Amino acid sequence: MIENLVMLASYGYVFGGEVGSLLAQLEQFGFFSYVLPFLILFSLVFGVLDRTKIFNNKGINGIIALSIGLMALQFDLVPRFFAELFPRFGIGLSIILVILILASLFVDPDNKPVMVVFLGIAVVILVVILAQTGLVFGSGIAFWLRDNVGLVVFLVVLVIIIGIMFSSSESKPFSSGLSKILKKIE
Repeated sequence: MIENLVMLASYGYVFGGEVGSLLAQLEQFGFFSYVLPFLILFSLVFGVLDRTKIFNNKGINGIIALSIGLMALQFDLVPRFFAELFPRFGIGLSIILVILILASLFVDPDNKPVMVVFLGIAVVILVVILAQTGLVFGSGIAFWLRDNVGLVVFLVVLVIIIGIMFSSSESKPFSSGLSKILKKIE
């Protein structure tokens, strides 16, 4: 990640762009390593405490969220974890978005078996992201997943097939996004 920022920063200096130098300065100030992880942790903890209404006091919720956010940044584990997780998460979301865009042209969104397949694809992408992130930190589950990826993929495909078989599919006219556009053109 740092190599990419260095390349981006040098691109900014050589070719006259300021975005690369701004990102490099933010990285030097610790914005990506400390400020953003703190804000994410603070907002998640505060949101969970506020939503569950354990204390029913926003001040107490804020103090607890602040304490957890600052204590989590005491060691380098949280910034490293976020630095490994979120780029992979962005790639995974991009893949899911492209699949949904392409599928909306050819597939009826009311078709339940197809939605089960898309949910299965999203789960597989999520498992791969978490496994790849866990491999960086030496997680036992990630190593087990790496060694047994064939079994995991087989089980996910099997669950998807069983879900498709047992889902009720009523026969109705097919209407994908592309077919709706073509009908309007006619």
